[in-house]
Amino acid sequence: MNVEQARFNMIEQQVRPWDVLDQDVLSLLALVKREDFCPPAYRAMAFVDTELPLPGGQCMLAPKVEARLLQELHVRKHEQVLEIGAGSGYMAALLARRAQHVITLEIDAELACFAAANLKRAWVVNAEVRHADGAHGLVEEAPFDVIVLSGSVAEVPAPLLLQLKLGGRLVAIVGQLPIMRAVLTTRSGERAYASVDLFDTVAPRLKSFDEPSRFTF
Repeated sequence: MNVEQARFNMIEQQVRPWDVLDQDVLSLLALVKREDFCPPAYRAMAFVDTELPLPGGQCMLAPKVEARLLQELHVRKHEQVLEIGAGSGYMAALLARRAQHVITLEIDAELACFAAANLKRAWVVNAEVRHADGAHGLVEEAPFDVIVLSGSVAEVPAPLLLQLKLGGRLVAIVGQLPIMRAVLTTRSGERAYASVDLFDTVAPRLKSFDEPSRFTF
């Protein structure tokens, strides 16, 4: 396989047609080697338009979803980022190229080690992986400019929104199968938030987040 041709095709045939037109984001996808963050068994599928399995029942999101989320966040060089769900470390690597510092929380110990090793091998020095339950965020180090939920939730917990700075942004994939959508929420005041629906998609659940009660009769 011609890896660079496959990378080019991913960017031009999958990502760009999905309204990812920010040239800085497209350049990042060419720079950060996605295949280096895939489990060895799936390395050859690094550029395929699909989710890739990870240990612990998690997955890497499809390339176009990762790119679109990154574009919509407009991360800047001075910003502090919290990611929940490190997965392979790939999204943290992309975020780190745009931010000052990234902390990514991973509840699965095996995945946390996998992500940390991938980031170290890729010489990403401004992103750190912590083995922790991210459902409640990281209160002791808040507030953050950007919070990224790299997976789906039934709804965004209020404590996470409170960990945003004024003007800070949180992105998550919200809802229940078969209908989920990526939502961008911006903190506009002490208790004021503005949310925008970005696009419809589906993603596996992040672990440890609350689910709505189900009533049976």
